[in-house]
Amino acid sequence: MIFLTVSNVSKSFGGPPVVNDVSLDVMRGEFFALLGPSGCGKTTLLRMIAGFETPDRGTIAIDGEPMNAVPPHLRPTNMVFQSYAIFPHLNVFDNIAYGLRKLKLSKDQLHARVEAMLATVRLDGLGNRASDQLSGGQRQRVALARALVREPKVLLLDEPLGALDKRLRETMQVELRAIQRKVGITFLLVTHDQEEALSLSDRVAVMHQGRILQVADSRTLYERPNCREVADFIGEMNFFHATVREIAGGSASLNAGLLGLVTMPAANLAPGIKTDDHILLAIRPEHVRFAASGVAGDIAASTFLGERSHFHVRIAGRSEPVFVSGSVAPTGAVHLEFPPEKLIGLPASD
Repeated sequence: MIFLTVSNVSKSFGGPPVVNDVSLDVMRGEFFALLGPSGCGKTTLLRMIAGFETPDRGTIAIDGEPMNAVPPHLRPTNMVFQSYAIFPHLNVFDNIAYGLRKLKLSKDQLHARVEAMLATVRLDGLGNRASDQLSGGQRQRVALARALVREPKVLLLDEPLGALDKRLRETMQVELRAIQRKVGITFLLVTHDQEEALSLSDRVAVMHQGRILQVADSRTLYERPNCREVADFIGEMNFFHATVREIAGGSASLNAGLLGLVTMPAANLAPGIKTDDHILLAIRPEHVRFAASGVAGDIAASTFLGERSHFHVRIAGRSEPVFVSGSVAPTGAVHLEFPPEKLIGLPASD
């Protein structure tokens, strides 16, 4: 069931649109992410959903109710910020209880809801602890608990793990997903961290220059990006220019320059690509293979990453290296193989 609807929303601040005619549907109980580089419009879109910014045009609705004229404090949303934003003069219990006190609950009701939320975020027994005695991960869990205890229909998360170190961030990603599944509330996450978006979310919208380029589940975004911008932002990708010679019988034949003549599954071409089109062939580093024959090159650099290594291979006639990921560590001259079934055909950039 569609729960949050953004319809043809645009926003500018006196210049070009920061958010440009964006439409989006988020399902009830979904963990949804807005992913993109700094300046792509994702945080502005989140702030419009929260009510902190007003769209220049377009509409926003939550659970079927129009939100454009509803002030932030009356919307069924709550927000968690990157900076934690917990009150330093209050202990853990009172931080979480802060918003509940406005509901004029009985003492027993308030205590029960705070204790239940402490258990949800795995802070049992820490209600009396002072804010300055908490670790970064604990502070972020307090911020989550304070946002969730009011039982919003949508929880908005603005780079909530950005201030944490890598190990703690990875731990909190697991916890955040577990909390979302437990409470069943719709989560809308803004992040520039592709690993965070892909690991946490049911679906991801990739934004670029104020527009949404693709909305899909994590696997589809990684394996079947619909354009160069998405392919380039999600993981690492090798690109080669090619021209479509023929599409017939479930196969596509292409003149692929440095790769020679290539026959690949037609299903791997982006929608709309046709014969004679100039396109980009894309392939992930883990799908490129070192082989006994193929495209000749030389190892220019390598990085050891534990169970695998990352290689930069220079080939004649190409200014950019080819990125190869694997466990084998060759040296000097090599040959590269590009499995046709792993190639993706994308529209050529303008």
